[in-house]
Amino acid sequence: MKKNLLILTGIFIFLSTNMCLAAQSVEDKKKEIIALYNSNNLEEAYKMISTITEKERDYELWYLLGNMSQDFDNSTNAAFFLQKSITMKPDFDKAHYNLGNIYLNDKRYNSAAEEFKQAIKYKKDFPYYYYNLGCAYLGLKDYKNAKNQFEKAIKLKSDDSRFYYNLAFALKNLNNEKQANEALEKYNELKGKEEI
Repeated sequence: MKKNLLILTGIFIFLSTNMCLAAQSVEDKKKEIIALYNSNNLEEAYKMISTITEKERDYELWYLLGNMSQDFDNSTNAAFFLQKSITMKPDFDKAHYNLGNIYLNDKRYNSAAEEFKQAIKYKKDFPYYYYNLGCAYLGLKDYKNAKNQFEKAIKLKSDDSRFYYNLAFALKNLNNEKQANEALEKYNELKGKEEI
């Protein structure tokens, strides 16, 4: 009986150790993939992710696959991979944002707006989430909501000329010429500083 118990204990320790090593090797690969991605070595990063089974991929690896697919101009795959990331981690604001950008580029403004709203839900202090939501509303010709989103973006980051340009466009479509001109003046002022 003691012999069987020792054998079972040994098997358990062996399996536990090998499982930890396997998990560690995926984590090591993940670190290397992130380093490759950050150094813009996308093809090597993509090849390395391909060596990790789908079952072993976490939300960050799906997110990276989505980003790389965007970089390779494959928005269909990018959307699929970002959705996989979101399925694993619904509160992952960056995946919602990137998926929203794909929809925005494809002129799927309602879908884009929903993704940007999700990004904002999980990270309320990032101005570009509001800005892109405003752009989605412009696509929907919902100028009032677009204006509101651009104003929120400006409150968080007042030195991006694009925010004022699109705010001016929304205001002009709301027949608010005076405020539209003020926003355009601010745009020109900031644009001039950017060119220096």
